[in-house]
Amino acid sequence: MSKAKETFTNALGEAAWDQSWDTLSKLDPEIFEASVKLMAVPKQKKHLSTKMQSLVRLSVDCAATHLYIPGIRLHVKNAAAAGATLAEVMEVLELSSTLGIHACNIGVPLLVQVMKEEGLYDSHATAGKPSDSRRLALKDDFAAKRGYWHSFWDDFLALDPEFFEAYTEFSSVPWTKRVEGVDGHVGALSNRDKELIYCAFDCAATHLYVSGLKEHMRNALRYGATVEQVVEVLELATALSLHTLNVTAPIAQEIYGQR
Repeated sequence: MSKAKETFTNALGEAAWDQSWDTLSKLDPEIFEASVKLMAVPKQKKHLSTKMQSLVRLSVDCAATHLYIPGIRLHVKNAAAAGATLAEVMEVLELSSTLGIHACNIGVPLLVQVMKEEGLYDSHATAGKPSDSRRLALKDDFAAKRGYWHSFWDDFLALDPEFFEAYTEFSSVPWTKRVEGVDGHVGALSNRDKELIYCAFDCAATHLYVSGLKEHMRNALRYGATVEQVVEVLELATALSLHTLNVTAPIAQEIYGQR
């Protein structure tokens, strides 16, 4: 075993090692060692379990804004080795697949702002109708299934209750389904862990959805997460940027090796 691989596996485990790290260690030993130290800090502190750390990193890598397949494969493998069930892994994928709704969370308030600036809001059919009986029922249904309500849903619900209802059904699956062998909560993961998964993909550098991140931090803390656990999610998500090195170092070696 090379010295670089020994350093890496001692800090991060043998499963995380692949050829890209070997290449990086040869091209630039300093950045290789610094990368290992950066990734090792949350792994060694373990405010979250080894299983949960793997699930957090899976959420970051499987998010639609990133889809880093080598990382997805690695973190599913590590989660399984740490005792995660298939139901727990699937729940992470389901939670992470809600990221696309942020097109509406960000876009609808901007649209309402433009409508007001253009004098269209007051005359529009949905103006003043977020509190009719149907919309109130949909709001109550969302709050009951998801455990919270935020004002950024109001305009969305007012403009298109049909799509809001469909999204509520889609996003609530992990919050409403019963999983065999799981007691004390609905779904494969605890409510706390669900909220930490939301934090993971919202804070990722490929997304950075501030409003959602703040709300899910609040929810996670209310479900019993510690401040240190939330910080650890942020630290684990930071490793996303190292994929720049994983992907490009072998390419640089290949091109310069031909010269």
